[in-house]
Amino acid sequence: MAKQEYIEKNRRWLQEKSEEQGVAALDKGVYYKVIHKGKGGVHPDRSSVVTVHYVGKTTNGKTFDSSRGGTAPAFRLRDLIPGWIIALRQMSPGDRWEIYIPAEQAYGKLNQPGIPGGSTLIFDIELISVS
Repeated sequence: MAKQEYIEKNRRWLQEKSEEQGVAALDKGVYYKVIHKGKGGVHPDRSSVVTVHYVGKTTNGKTFDSSRGGTAPAFRLRDLIPGWIIALRQMSPGDRWEIYIPAEQAYGKLNQPGIPGGSTLIFDIELISVS
């Protein structure tokens, strides 16, 4: 498949996903669906350190990264891809969301290990703590 065709296919997938029941919009074309609602509390800001469990997939269902089965990693929020920053700033500890990130808020047209350039990314993210 040609690169431009792949990019268009990913954009169509995201548009169709955005129309599904239970899927809501965030900023800059990022969408999410609540899997589990936590008890509320603090929302991370850009300088927060977040501890999360996550699984990352491409639209064809291929997992390219996962923290499940291991220790939940901690990240400084501002060091993550824009789509994660947008979503996590709206989450509270205990929340688990499936987020859908357009390529422009992920890695753009650049290839990453296991992720072709232009990919819409799907993440199952559970926010465990904020510090």
